[in-house]
Amino acid sequence: MLSLSGKSAIITGGASGIGLAIAKLFHAQGATIHILELNEAQAKAEADMLGGRAFAYGVNVTDQAGVKKVVESIAQMGPIDILVNNAGIGHVGTAETTTEEDFDRVMNVNVKGTYNCIHATIPFMLKQGKGVILNMCSVVGSVGIPDRFAYSTSKGAILSMTMSVAKDYVKKGIRCNCVSPGRVHTPFVDGYLAKNYPGQEKEMYDKLAATQPIGRMATPEEVANLALFLCSEEGSFITGSDYPIDGGFISINN
Repeated sequence: MLSLSGKSAIITGGASGIGLAIAKLFHAQGATIHILELNEAQAKAEADMLGGRAFAYGVNVTDQAGVKKVVESIAQMGPIDILVNNAGIGHVGTAETTTEEDFDRVMNVNVKGTYNCIHATIPFMLKQGKGVILNMCSVVGSVGIPDRFAYSTSKGAILSMTMSVAKDYVKKGIRCNCVSPGRVHTPFVDGYLAKNYPGQEKEMYDKLAATQPIGRMATPEEVANLALFLCSEEGSFITGSDYPIDGGFISINN
């Protein structure tokens, strides 16, 4: 069960954190992996670690022409069965403190980047008559948390985008879902704490982890396990759904 043997998967932001965990798991389950990453050298290093059936591409997901070129080259190798839109950035700030530059940057990467990848991939999935799209949303797309104005706005858009794509293509063999993690322990979290709370990293990490009712952050691998199910044949009856994976954050805290 949960085999991806013979499948081909595009994973954006697949060289670190949740994206890398998804790439590793999908590869272990038999898929051919195509990592799209801004940092091409990092992507190639991770693809080399995976070995055969793993490829890396340096591309900025905000660049529609660049994304189309990469997706077209991948399609020449065979069907594109899965698209995981994982690439994204965060931002700390309220509506008052968020600058126009920061707002545009978050929306360009998180929203336009996801649109660009769907826009480039859908035509090939339509030709095949099948495909799976999985978008990385967040609990902040459903509930508010302090100081995350731009990030929350972008993830609310991803939630709506997911439902729209699911409805438009449900009769054409294409499924589209999203997952909404709570706090996940990734290198991004460690970097954020080191930058903003030097010398207080453990104290602040524990404070952030405690906001999850289950008492800890998720691991990237736990998110990858859910992604695998939703992209596998075992999840073939699921489309237009958002799956929180949040240690009870939405249902218990609200």
